[in-house]
Amino acid sequence: MGVPRYWREIPQRYNLLGKKCSICNEVFFPPRVICPTCRRKSIGKMEEYKLKGEGTVETYTIIHDPPPHFEGEEPYAVAIIKLDEGCKVIAQIVDCGLDELQIGMRTKACFRKIQEDGKSGAIYYGYKFRKIT
Repeated sequence: MGVPRYWREIPQRYNLLGKKCSICNEVFFPPRVICPTCRRKSIGKMEEYKLKGEGTVETYTIIHDPPPHFEGEEPYAVAIIKLDEGCKVIAQIVDCGLDELQIGMRTKACFRKIQEDGKSGAIYYGYKFRKIT
């Protein structure tokens, strides 16, 4: 299997698919096999759950010194977002001025380019979050 196909076949990367415990109704992202609250009772009772993709910024940081492959994109913001379903995700905030960022800001997931392996390499896509206006 080629690298691009491998990345395309990870459903939660593109669709924000999590798991929901049918016993306590807690939602998890990334997906879990067993609920940490219900433990053994949840075996076989974790259902696939499509997250709505909307949430609130809990905290954020602005990256000024990026890791390799992200040079030239700085400064950019990365936030912990509490989704409406209760789970938290870490994602880049886009389409929003850095001076507009604030804790409590409402956001929505959007599909964007993450990075590229060289000029002729694979392009990786995934979710980022944007401000809801």
